[in-house]
Amino acid sequence: MAWLQRLNDPFRQPLAGSLGEVYATQLERLGAASPFELAVLGGRAMATPGLAFLIGYQAALRVLWPSAPASLGALCATERRSVRPADMQTRLKDLRLTGSKDFVTAGLDAEWLLVAARCEEAGEAPRLNLAVVYPGEHGVTLEALPTLPLMPEVGHGRLHLDQAACELLAGDGWDAYVKPFRSLEDLYVLAALVAWLYGVAQESGWPQALRLRLLALLAGCSEGSRQCADSTGCHLLLGGLFAEFQALREAIDAALRVGPEAWAQLWQRDQGVLALATAARDKRLDKAWAAAGLS
Repeated sequence: MAWLQRLNDPFRQPLAGSLGEVYATQLERLGAASPFELAVLGGRAMATPGLAFLIGYQAALRVLWPSAPASLGALCATERRSVRPADMQTRLKDLRLTGSKDFVTAGLDAEWLLVAARCEEAGEAPRLNLAVVYPGEHGVTLEALPTLPLMPEVGHGRLHLDQAACELLAGDGWDAYVKPFRSLEDLYVLAALVAWLYGVAQESGWPQALRLRLLALLAGCSEGSRQCADSTGCHLLLGGLFAEFQALREAIDAALRVGPEAWAQLWQRDQGVLALATAARDKRLDKAWAAAGLS
C-alpha cells in the first residue's frame, strides 16, 4: 500500500487560487499517482472537506476514463434531478449535441465535460452514448449556479448545448459509464474524506484507536478500488464501508468537539455530501444482497 507510506506527509494546501490551480498543484506534488492514491493523498492535503470531495470526484473520473485530460473535468448526466435514460432530453445526432444538463461539478472551472446523451432511433428503447465536449467551443455554454451552503468553494454550473461538436467514447453510455460512476464516486469521495479526517486526527492528536479505525476504512476503500464498480461484490463492500463509517460518526464528532474549532466547523458544514446519494446507494446494496443470496 504505497499510499500508506505517504499518508503521514503533513503538507496542507492553502485555500487559495482557482479549483484548477488547486488540482494542478496536487498533480505536481504527487507525481505518477494512481486514482486511489490521488483520492487519499490529495484528500489528506486539502484545506476543507469540500476540496477533498473534489479530489475524490476527479479520481473517480480517472477510473471511468483512464485517458482523461489532466485538467479538471465533470460528468454531466443529471436532467431534472434524474439520471434515468428515459428522463433525458439531451440528444446526440451526427456527432452534435443539443440539450442541457442541470448540475456540473466544478462549475466554470471544468475544462472538459463528459455528456450522457440519448442516441436511439425513433421507436427504440432509450439508449445512451457518452460524448466529450470542451467549454468555450461553439455551442457549449456553462452557466454558473448560486453558491451552495454545502462545499461553497466547489462551484457548480448548468450546461447548455446547441449543436455542439463532440467526440464519442467507446461503449454504451449507461452500462459502461453513467451506471458504474455512481459507485466509483461513492468510493473515491469516501476515501478522500476519510483521508481528510485522518489528517485532522494527526494534527489534533486524536486517540490512536480512532486513527487506526480510519486507516482500516482506507484499507477497505483500497480493496474496493480493485473491484469492478458495477459488481455485486463492489456494492456489498461499499455498503459495508459506509456502515463502518457511520459507526465511527459519534467518535469522530466527539474528537472534533475537543479539538480546534475550525476543523469542527468545516466538517459540520460539508459532511452532508456523503448523504446525498444514500437512497440510490441503498437500492444498489439491496440488489447486491439479493443477488448474493443473502436476503
